[in-house]
Amino acid sequence: MEILKKHDMIKNNENIIYDYETVENRIQNGFAISKTQEDIEMIALGCDHGGFELKEKVVAYLKEKNIAYKDFGCYSTDSCDYPVFAKAAAKAVASGECEKGIVICTTGIGISISANKIKGVRCALCSDSLSAKMTRLHNNANMLALGAGIIGTNLALDIVETFLNTDFSGEERHQRRIDLIEE
Repeated sequence: MEILKKHDMIKNNENIIYDYETVENRIQNGFAISKTQEDIEMIALGCDHGGFELKEKVVAYLKEKNIAYKDFGCYSTDSCDYPVFAKAAAKAVASGECEKGIVICTTGIGISISANKIKGVRCALCSDSLSAKMTRLHNNANMLALGAGIIGTNLALDIVETFLNTDFSGEERHQRRIDLIEE
C-alpha cells in the first residue's frame, strides 16, 4: 500500500486528478474516488476570459464540496473565443462523460447559446436561484450558464449550489415538454 503525503496528487482510473486533502475528505465521508460512484457528480466547466475569475471561484466551491469536475478552459484572462470552451464542456455533458456542466462568460448569453448548439444539451442562463431551481425541476437542464459581469460571486455560488442540488421533478407534463424540445 502506498503512503500518501500532503502534497501528492492522485489520479483515478478516469485520469481525474484529486489532491491529497480531497481524497482524505472523501474517504472520511465514505466516498470512493471513482466517477462510477452514484454519489459523485462529474461537472464540466467552461468559460471565456470574462468568466475566468468566477470559474475559479466555482472550482473552489466544487473542491470544498468534494465534487469532481473537468475544466475545459479557458485558463486565464487572455482574450479568447467562448464558443470553443462552451462546446467542449457541452460535448462532455451530451456524451455522458460529465453529468452536468457550468459555463461562464461576461453575460452568460453567448456561452449559453453556444452550449445549446450541442444535441442533448439543455443549458439555462440563470441570474437568480429560483430560476436555477425551476430549470432543474421543470426543464431538467443539464448545464448552467452564468454571467460573471451580471451577478456577484455570492449569488453565483448560491445559483450553482441550487442547480447542483435540485433534481428533475420527473412529472409527465415536464418530461413531455422536454421530449418535444429534443425532437
